[in-house]
Amino acid sequence: MLTVLFVLLLVSVLLYRRRWRKTERVLLALTVLLFFGIGCGALPRLLSDSLQHGYEVNPSIAWAPRNAIVVLGAGTAVVEDQPLQPSFFVDGRLLRAAQLYSACKAAGKECRLVASGGDSQAHGEAEAVVYGRALRALGIPEADIALESRSMSTWQNAQFTRPMLASYAPQHIVLVTSSIHLRRSLLYFAHFGVVPQPVAGDWVNARREVAPDSWDFFLMDATLHEYLGILRYRVYNVMGWNAPKAPPLDP
Repeated sequence: MLTVLFVLLLVSVLLYRRRWRKTERVLLALTVLLFFGIGCGALPRLLSDSLQHGYEVNPSIAWAPRNAIVVLGAGTAVVEDQPLQPSFFVDGRLLRAAQLYSACKAAGKECRLVASGGDSQAHGEAEAVVYGRALRALGIPEADIALESRSMSTWQNAQFTRPMLASYAPQHIVLVTSSIHLRRSLLYFAHFGVVPQPVAGDWVNARREVAPDSWDFFLMDATLHEYLGILRYRVYNVMGWNAPKAPPLDP
């Protein structure tokens, strides 16, 4: 988003030099409004709250005899001379997935945890493999962990997870990802015939500040990424560029 603001400012300077003063003033005023609207929290709060609206913090889950918990990737972190670690942005998802697994087992039900994510950052190891280690450290038995390690995007998370779910044939599916990521993820999974129960692994809030704050710019970028992903999906559907919709996955 900072890049967009810089481009708008640069265009304003060019308009000023060409003596298009009225247009330059309007564009400069818009740039300033956007800068403070984003940096002081108003716009990212509006967008992030809209994405997170409607999802419960602790939804009631009616565990079936056989269940699957799908947790989506959010990157890995490189630690010098150490194994790759889950990124800061995925820890909440993994913790929530482990909590759900424990609740499922406590209810006396069968449960499998599916970690989805390939090596999209070219760190040398798939996200799912890194997450698998973290989940085992949280007490999840290896036999109950399945790894989908090819996907490079949320779209492929859904595409490549479907056959694994079809093979396991769960009677109830739970999808765990960040709250602002749920709406787009559910849209993509539904395209491939999977309609899971959504559970947020983390929540975000914009900061209301008098002076612009870097966190609000980051959150603005993150929320715009989600809205653009939803828009792209709908445009691709109209243009016929998406893969054909898959039939519903029978429980």
